[in-house]
Amino acid sequence: MTAAVAEAGAAPVPLKYRRRITPGKAIRETLFYIAVVIVVLIALFPFYWILRTALESNSQVAAGVGGKNGIIPGHLSGQAFVNVFTQQKFLTPLLNSIIVALATTVVTIIVASAAGYALARLNIRGAGAVLAFILLAGFFPVLAMIGPVFLILKSIGALDNIYPLIIVYLVYTLPISTWLLKNFFEQIPKDLEDAALTDGATRLQTLRKVVIPVAIPGVFTAAILAFILAWNDFAFAVSFLSTQSHFTAPLAITTFGQSGYQTFYNLIDSAVVIVSIPIALLVLFAQRRIVTGLTAGSFR
Repeated sequence: MTAAVAEAGAAPVPLKYRRRITPGKAIRETLFYIAVVIVVLIALFPFYWILRTALESNSQVAAGVGGKNGIIPGHLSGQAFVNVFTQQKFLTPLLNSIIVALATTVVTIIVASAAGYALARLNIRGAGAVLAFILLAGFFPVLAMIGPVFLILKSIGALDNIYPLIIVYLVYTLPISTWLLKNFFEQIPKDLEDAALTDGATRLQTLRKVVIPVAIPGVFTAAILAFILAWNDFAFAVSFLSTQSHFTAPLAITTFGQSGYQTFYNLIDSAVVIVSIPIALLVLFAQRRIVTGLTAGSFR
């Protein structure tokens, strides 16, 4: 009886809902996935080549990069990674980059949170023009700003010092962080803020105790983007720093591997791999937050 009911209740799937794969469609899908694989391999090949070169010994590099060793070398060595820290003193530039990038991220989040909240909630005259100016500043050519900033730092005696870079890097980080946080704050219901204001909280207290905890995903995304932008900077560092002990990591890499007769690319590429690891981990584990943050406010 039960089996008969089950068979009677299991209605066949109508033909119009069944997925039909025609030979032409199968060929198109196959060609599409082949094209995707080719594009991915082309995109990843430079990263593979950098890692491959970083794992070569000095003798292999002297024999010719990609020459006798081929695409897949028969012998790999991690000595270049050791030499980068022991011979090239790469730990100091790394620490400089960590200090500057983290400090820039903290300052960016504080300023961008206040600015984004003001643009999102306060009735500021010309708020649209202010936001347009912020976005314009984010696309302004960096090279055009190096000259004026150089003269300002020189006049106050702040050249060849990593700490002024914390303020200079705000040129990179503030526009995108302010725009991103403004969009996040606009999605938060105003009732939460009105309740806090009614209880006697000030605007800053409301921002710190009510809005920021709710907007943690947006704040986290802005912090990640700010850290990446500050960590990767080369233009400002090479323009304002001259002492090797003050170099940031991207700038220090340009001094590695140079000798009178040979350039040891394994030292350069090993440093590139080391510098890329924090960014790769951030993007890998926070890619969804980054995408969510960049698309916040797109659909209303």
